[in-house]
Amino acid sequence: MSAAVHGNGDHLDRDNCIVPFSTVQSRALGRLVRLGSVVDDILSRHNYPTPVSIVLGQAIALTAMLGTTLKFDGDLVLQTKTDGPLGFLVVNFSTPGELRAHASFDADAVAKLGDSMVVNAGELIGKGYLAITIDPGGGMDRYQGIVGMEGHGLSTAAHTYFRQSEQLPTFTKLSVARFQDREDGSKRERWRAGGLLLQHVSPVGGKEHKDDEDDYLLGEEDDDWRRVEMLAQTVEDHEMVDPTLAPKRLLYRLFHEEGVRAAQERELNVFCRCSQERVQNMLQSFRREDMEDLRDENGEVVVTCEFCNRSYSFPMT
Repeated sequence: MSAAVHGNGDHLDRDNCIVPFSTVQSRALGRLVRLGSVVDDILSRHNYPTPVSIVLGQAIALTAMLGTTLKFDGDLVLQTKTDGPLGFLVVNFSTPGELRAHASFDADAVAKLGDSMVVNAGELIGKGYLAITIDPGGGMDRYQGIVGMEGHGLSTAAHTYFRQSEQLPTFTKLSVARFQDREDGSKRERWRAGGLLLQHVSPVGGKEHKDDEDDYLLGEEDDDWRRVEMLAQTVEDHEMVDPTLAPKRLLYRLFHEEGVRAAQERELNVFCRCSQERVQNMLQSFRREDMEDLRDENGEVVVTCEFCNRSYSFPMT
């Protein structure tokens, strides 16, 4: 079920959530994501250079919006493989709302880009491809969509993906920033991320209001879409990540002229599947001589999870 969004009601909103919404007059469906501690946890664990953290934060926000569209229990994986300084990134969404991510990059090439919060994502990523893989689990077949990346950012790639896979007019906006946390007294800058995904659809059956995404058909571009897309384009980067601006208040600010209805928020969390037992079972498949090559100066085999950066130590006996 969905409810009309008004200019108040901030107490209903929070960080680390997805807010599905629809516009009444222009028949658009959307998702607004706001990430606080979730994206800060993921990025801080890795302590990547600022440009890498910004693009990976954008990928996390985009994956959260895509993953929460799944109608079944399963995983959605977004990854890029390109020839730029940031050669690889992957974000894993697992239903109902769990996220993990990591990236691989050329440290020297990234260092030349500096530590600015203003990043040319196309230059950092380069050319290659973006792949979105949906795994429903249970032995069912996976689905994968692939689009080329030609020196543009993730928003452009997402637009191309929806154009090619669903012929669906789409608007995407992704923002990442650092805010100083004054509440805990540490004055540490914490990462925040936000995303807005808007798609043009047509209601089924002629009803004025629809409460479920299944009640909509894909729509062609028309005056309604152009109007609501122009409203979406007015959103500022700082609005997407502002901790004092509740998500539903932002939706009202953007789309109140259209009439905007929001569905129940969906919570997002950090997760990882690694464990001492899993790593130990993996190492048992190695030959003894291979294990010897992996020993460090203390005679231990240390394995670090790429996703959560947690290390596991195993003494060689």
